Amino acid sequence: MKEEIRKQKIYDDLTLLESATLTKGPITTDMQTLTQEIDKFARDKKIEIETLNVREQYRKEFLGNVSHELKTPLFTVQSYILTLLDGAMDDKKLRKKYLEIANKGVERLAYIIKDLDMITKLEVGDLSLKIEQFNIVDLVDNVFDMLEMKASKKDITLTFDMEYKKPIMVKADKERIQQVLANLIVNSIKYGRKKGTTEISIENLIKNKVILRVTDNGEGIEKKHIPRLFERFYRVDKSGSRKEGGSGLGLSIVKHIIEAHKEKIYVESEFNVGSEFSFTLEKAE
Repeated sequence: MKEEIRKQKIYDDLTLLESATLTKGPITTDMQTLTQEIDKFARDKKIEIETLNVREQYRKEFLGNVSHELKTPLFTVQSYILTLLDGAMDDKKLRKKYLEIANKGVERLAYIIKDLDMITKLEVGDLSLKIEQFNIVDLVDNVFDMLEMKASKKDITLTFDMEYKKPIMVKADKERIQQVLANLIVNSIKYGRKKGTTEISIENLIKNKVILRVTDNGEGIEKKHIPRLFERFYRVDKSGSRKEGGSGLGLSIVKHIIEAHKEKIYVESEFNVGSEFSFTLEKAE
């Protein structure tokens, strides 16, 4: 409603071209200058209206996505509990099975709410970072160990691009960077090809920066999706990705964590070829 009021106000301004706006500076009788001022005013207002329309569309999509993400596990929990109450509770095998399914729905709800809470804190700058020095090579190894079983289910190999014999020390929040790496690698597994590869490389960028690249030979991403990849709940594959689980907030959280470190994240992808997500970190002295 507020967006609509703002847009209406802009339309009114365009129609009236308030004299105050055009006479804030020295009064001019030069028609060419006056025309240029009016044209610029109109262009600026048109751009503002278009921006508001885009924001309004994103807001509607976001609310729809939140509703969908929460409704799915909620309905699962409700339907199985109602089935139990309707008599299935008397069957011990069914009771255990249905309670386990309902519990998974509750866990998914908790997962989504936890991620939403984290992303809200990141957006308002309320999540403090614990900056320390650590070896990023060891951290990648730890994440590989955590996700080895998940990758093996699709015969995906998790590997470095080369052997890193010496430590590469960086300054960052170790726990948060582990979360970034885990989210990016899980994504590469989710959209990876069977018997594919997810490769990590660590390169010197400039004197005090390194860049980590997470590269896969999976499905790749169509260009039209790339500008919106880091939006909350934005999914490239609306059905398949939900089957794989996750909160739909992983990439958005990744972006916010990297930006909280005052670093940059990049994505390059070619459909049916693969994707590369990369981000910078500060080197420890």
